[in-house]
Amino acid sequence: MNTREVMNADEIGRAIMRIAHEVLEKNKGPHDLVIVGIRTRGVYLAERLSAKIKEIEKVDISVGIIDITLYRDDVKSGLSRLMVKKTEIPFSLTDKKVILVDDVLYTGRSIRAAIDGLIDFGRPSNIQLAVLIDRGHRELPIRADFVGKNIPTSHDESVKVMLKEEDGVDRVIVEKEDDK
Repeated sequence: MNTREVMNADEIGRAIMRIAHEVLEKNKGPHDLVIVGIRTRGVYLAERLSAKIKEIEKVDISVGIIDITLYRDDVKSGLSRLMVKKTEIPFSLTDKKVILVDDVLYTGRSIRAAIDGLIDFGRPSNIQLAVLIDRGHRELPIRADFVGKNIPTSHDESVKVMLKEEDGVDRVIVEKEDDK
């Protein structure tokens, strides 16, 4: 296995701070903003983003959690084997500016599933996408509004975001199977 680190803890922290400033600038402040993280690592990034916005603006931004399992287009059968976790959006999305947060943007299919799920909770005024990593290779016409880092990858590489809340460390690595 060939592994290279593409972001360390400090770089992740700086990326989240930059995204927080970009979100506030694009939306002319925190008014009507809510943040929804896609399980699992998108949730931790959403919480960090909310904390940074609070640090900057001294305003609490509501954070929700969406599980996209049942909205995925690659789920055909075997629903009994799926591990569906709870979606927690305890606030209305109607007329809100929703910042949808995920760790890695790849084909766009997870984001499409998340948007489908969000619409079940109301009609936001808009949905903006914030991702820590954009690795390219889109299959759907989806793009991120806020990106921590663009990392060109090949299809035979995988991007792994590790966050201390889940993995005990903050870092992003790209792995590639060794050619045999």
